[in-house]
Order: sequence, then C-alpha cells, then structure tokens
Amino acid sequence: MNCLIVRIFWLWILIFARPSTAAMNSFIYIGCSQLKYAPGSPYESGVNSILTSVVNAAAFSGYNTFKFPFPASSAVSGLYQCRGDLSGSICHDCVSEAVSRLGSSCVGAAGGAMQLEGCFVRYDNATFVGVEDKTVVTDKCGPPIDGGDESGVLTGKDGVLAYLMAGGQYFRVGGSGKVQGLAQCVQDLSISECQDCISEAIQRLKNECGSSAWGDMFLGKCYARYSERGYTAKHDENDDEMEKTLAIFIGLVAGVAVLIVFLSVLSKLLDRKGGSSGK
Repeated sequence: MNCLIVRIFWLWILIFARPSTAAMNSFIYIGCSQLKYAPGSPYESGVNSILTSVVNAAAFSGYNTFKFPFPASSAVSGLYQCRGDLSGSICHDCVSEAVSRLGSSCVGAAGGAMQLEGCFVRYDNATFVGVEDKTVVTDKCGPPIDGGDESGVLTGKDGVLAYLMAGGQYFRVGGSGKVQGLAQCVQDLSISECQDCISEAIQRLKNECGSSAWGDMFLGKCYARYSERGYTAKHDENDDEMEKTLAIFIGLVAGVAVLIVFLSVLSKLLDRKGGSSGK
C-alpha cells in the first residue's frame, strides 16, 4: 500500500514539477532575411551544415558558434544558445524545434533567427557573431497591475530589475516580493557588451512597461523580462488552468490514498473477524 502511494506521489512529481519541453518550445519571434540563395548552391550546403552542427552540439552544451567558410563568397555563420537554467535534454529538444521551424519558415533565406521560450538559433551570411546588437526585435507589456497590491508589485518590479541590471553574468535570474525576473545575453558578446545590452533592455522595459504586471524586451543579442507570475512568461489564462488542474490532481491523489488506507484497514478487520468465527 505504502509503495503504491509513493509511486503515485512520484508520478505527480514527474508530471508537474519538472521543466516542460513544450513550454520551452513556445514561440516568441522569428525573422527571415529577404536575400535568397539559389537551390543547390554552395551557400545552401553551408546553411544545412551549420544547422546540422547546431542541433548536434546542443546535445552536449548550451551554447556554441559555427562557421562554414568555403568558398569565401558563400561563407555562412551560425550560433545557438539555450536558457541558462535548462537541462541538456530540454536544451537539445528546444534547439531541434527551432531549427525545424527555421527550415520551414525561412525556406531559401540567406539568414534566419528563431527565438523560442528556451533557446535562440541564428544563421546568416552577414558578420554577426561577436557583434553587439541592441535593435529591438520584439517587446510586449502586460495589463496594468491590479489596484489591490499595486505598490507592492511596483516595488518588487523595481527591485528585480535593479538586481538584473547589476548582474555581471550572461544569464541572470532573481526575484523581489511577488515579482520574478530573467535576463540573458548571447555569449558571443563580452561581459561589458552583455552589461550594456541588458542595461538597454531594462531601461526600455521601465519606459515602455511602467505599470504593467509583466514585460518582455528582446533585443538582437539579449533580453530582459519580468513577471508577477514568474519568469517562465506564461502571461495568460493557461496559468490559471494549470493551477486548477494541479489542485484537482492533488485532490485525486489524496482521495486515492485515503481510499487505499480505508480498504486496507477494512480488509484487516474482516480477516480478523473471519479468523475469530473459524475458532
């Protein structure tokens, strides 16, 4: 009986507590170059080689860069990076998904970039590896903070953004009160360039998402995000549905455990009664 309860408990842990591959594969943005390459050209071979290398490498590390240099006129570079808190398997799954989507969305494009929740992949014929890029790629601000705890959330937001600003690492995560934040640079930048990029992203967040419950700011080589509901950035009704589902599941597990205990006790009582009658 106890073994069965333990198994049910660990089933719950496996379903709800571990990071979700599906969540990390959620779409954020894609960009495809207007410049096209000819089918069957050396450049197409370079793109295919780069993207294959990206997928293979993601099984072993969270970041890498590649270059296909020959011929010089068809040189292509690529890189990928996963979010700093992901396991190797989820990183690999995310990068594989990003490369698959790039292949179907940027057909024949000389360059492409894909940002998913858990990873970033880019390839191009232009020189971009090691070059800082503070261009705004996409930005979103949530609804205004509910009036009930506006001051507390704003204080938490200011605190977490200040913490992210003062970071000093490529990947930064922290919380203040109810608010959590996340920031990351692509590791082809120097630490000083990373700091400059994240500072720019955070300043834009402050200016554009002043009283919002959450905000996302993605620049060319970095991003900064904050959320009252956590840095996984699920800013929609799916959070509430997940919480309800989790509550129902926990209730069912507890109910099954109580039923098992009751049946076990009842079985023992019946066995004893049967034994007494036999005497």
